[in-house]
Amino acid sequence: MLCVFSIATQDELKAAYRRLCMLYHPDKHRDPELKRQAEQLFNLVHEAYEVLSDPQARAIYDIYGKRGLDVDGWEVVERKRTPAEIREEYERLQREREERRLQQRTNPKGTISVGIDATDLFDRYEEDYEDMVGGGVPHVEINKMHISQSIEAPLTTKDTAILSGSLSTHNGNGGGTINLALRRVTSAKGWGEIELGAGDTHGPLFGMKIFRNLTPRFFVTAQCGLQFSSRGVRPGVTTVLARHLDKNTMGYLQWRWGIQSSMNTSIVRDTKSSHFTFAVQLGIPHTFMMMSYQYKFQDEDQTKIKGSVKSGFFGTVLEYGAERKISRHSVLGATVSVGVPQGVSLKIKLNRASQTYFFPIHLTDQLLPSAVFYATVGPLVFYLAIQQLIIRPYLRAQKEQDLEKQRESSASDIARKKQEAESVLLMQESVRRIIEAEESRMGLIILNAWYGKFVTDNSRRHERAKVIDVTVPLQCLVKDSKLILTEATKSGLPGFYDPCVGEEKSLKVLYQFRGVMHQVLSGDTEPLRIPKQLSMDGGCGLLEILM
Repeated sequence: MLCVFSIATQDELKAAYRRLCMLYHPDKHRDPELKRQAEQLFNLVHEAYEVLSDPQARAIYDIYGKRGLDVDGWEVVERKRTPAEIREEYERLQREREERRLQQRTNPKGTISVGIDATDLFDRYEEDYEDMVGGGVPHVEINKMHISQSIEAPLTTKDTAILSGSLSTHNGNGGGTINLALRRVTSAKGWGEIELGAGDTHGPLFGMKIFRNLTPRFFVTAQCGLQFSSRGVRPGVTTVLARHLDKNTMGYLQWRWGIQSSMNTSIVRDTKSSHFTFAVQLGIPHTFMMMSYQYKFQDEDQTKIKGSVKSGFFGTVLEYGAERKISRHSVLGATVSVGVPQGVSLKIKLNRASQTYFFPIHLTDQLLPSAVFYATVGPLVFYLAIQQLIIRPYLRAQKEQDLEKQRESSASDIARKKQEAESVLLMQESVRRIIEAEESRMGLIILNAWYGKFVTDNSRRHERAKVIDVTVPLQCLVKDSKLILTEATKSGLPGFYDPCVGEEKSLKVLYQFRGVMHQVLSGDTEPLRIPKQLSMDGGCGLLEILM
């Protein structure tokens, strides 16, 4: 009952309170059972009015809900405080809870990359190949693997420790590294980081990194490090300057000195529907020019298609691909890479929460149309099959499981609301008087009203509609030939309850106004006004039929 009027003004609250008191007053009923039901609903209305008409109690309810009002002595904050003080105290408690949650969070991130050599599928040109043992079966092998993982441990609100490690192997040779970084937020404009590392391939590492916002549109990142190895000490310095060119565009300038010295400049434009990057690098040994474009579809699956071209001293590479969200926390993508002299490769990537699984598959060292065709069509066919056979059935089962949990958690509250809604006999006398008054002035009469889940799509005919009759309670809300419902769920209205928890609901009303029948279909949380005035010249033309 509280949620129905929690957004109402004081004048609207008083008017609604008077109407509901007249509707549910126990003295209007002689039948003992109806009198008992009326007393229960009358007490609920009175309790809601007492809370919402008191500024302190209303502020507590707005912040903490009904459970905040039930606390004995209200241990959280003092009841006598003003609404502003209550909100300030609540925000302070929220900040403390966030800090505790921050201290417990480790924010794990990981990457697993498995390189697959499948060139034997296409590069089979030796004349004596068929004479070799096992020559009739293509040989596919894993030739490299990389695993990395990192966790964060907040030490204070400003200090964070980051532990990371990695293992790599390529054609039977491999190694690993472990790194520890300590980061401190020095101010709202920047932070600094110290890194220590060790490994069996590169030796000990010591590095420092700083980030600083120079202006609201300009920042700089500087990093330096010392790599100790059997060949001596190898220093390295990297500096990045970045500037917001406009609302959606960033410009970067990078300078690197050390083992692989280079200068790089790039422009990145990111909008709601696209992502564009242009970069040029001059360096030893890599000098190249790169341009990429990504289009973002505005659909529920967040589908993206992308293409890029990169050309330099190493050759030219053309890439194209797509990615799509396949579940709440998973994104699947595939990219085809065609280059000279690299050949043709297929790269499959799966992002699951903060974990990334990457599978680069090298198909051929040459530019073969057959390899490009299978690299393009194969993942698409495989995805469609997995989507139909595994992903969609899994998502449907997951949705049903979530709905079942939601139904179980709200079963008691729904049962109480249903019991209140079934007390429509308490409204019959009021409805009769309202209808008589509306008929006398050719006003608004609710002929039929249903609330719940309607099945109108032919493809969903097998589903069962879940609706309840709300004709009587909706007529009780008519005042002066008008029905006005605010932007809130209609399951909280007097005489309503939720017949299908967790599913999409609507309100369908068949009504008569000035002797003409109309029909309206309104979403669960959409505001509704019947009739909707278009002009002031009278007649049926004043009505807009809402569908």
